[in-house]
Amino acid sequence: MKEYSVRLESFEGPMDLLMHLIDKTKIDIYDIPIAELTEQYIEYLDQFREFNMDIASEFIVMAATLLQIKSRMMLPKPPKVSDEPEEDPRKELIARILEYRRFKQVSSVLEGMQEAQERSFAREPEDIPVKHLPPDNMSLDELIEAFSNVIAVRKELKIPEVLVEPEEYSIQDKMEELISRLNRAGGRILFSEAFDSGNKPELITTFLAMLELIKLRSITVRQGEQFTDIYISIRVGDNNVHE
Repeated sequence: MKEYSVRLESFEGPMDLLMHLIDKTKIDIYDIPIAELTEQYIEYLDQFREFNMDIASEFIVMAATLLQIKSRMMLPKPPKVSDEPEEDPRKELIARILEYRRFKQVSSVLEGMQEAQERSFAREPEDIPVKHLPPDNMSLDELIEAFSNVIAVRKELKIPEVLVEPEEYSIQDKMEELISRLNRAGGRILFSEAFDSGNKPELITTFLAMLELIKLRSITVRQGEQFTDIYISIRVGDNNVHE
């Protein structure tokens, strides 16, 4: 009898599985062929059952949601009584997928920076009798905390849970915008000034652009002393975004 092995992908949750199927088949997120996606999703669940793998309840709930959307798409539409556009049954699902994809991108960048930090070693600090230790640069944890504090005080960032809009912001554009803003300000601005306007997706993109510029050694983020203002500055001789 010939031996064979089958490899099943592992997924963090139903949204992770959906993103895998969308990327694998190059589906347009803004116009999801719900019948095709539902069929592929259920095929994966059938593979789990075939190999006696436990299926988490959240995967079953997503399958039921997809089937419900599929049935709503297939139902005959009643005659229009007004000129208002009909609500797309896929709207809420699309919004959830877009939000999940944004935060996966954020996680990927942060994990990459964390891995880079883990490969670095530093000498233990000496016991120097000073009131404050001015950090040479901001750590990743401090940057994330600073960004979270900026977001927390911006009450206008509260957006509806169901919201579908095109992704208008790119990391490259925000990198160029941040460098241009620094040049206009003489090479240095307050950390909070980089996030003084925009909705949540735009601010997240700006934060990712800032991390990329730090990685490219185009800018520095420093704090003169602990508990004082944080500043973003252009490195000397690095006035443009690296390709």
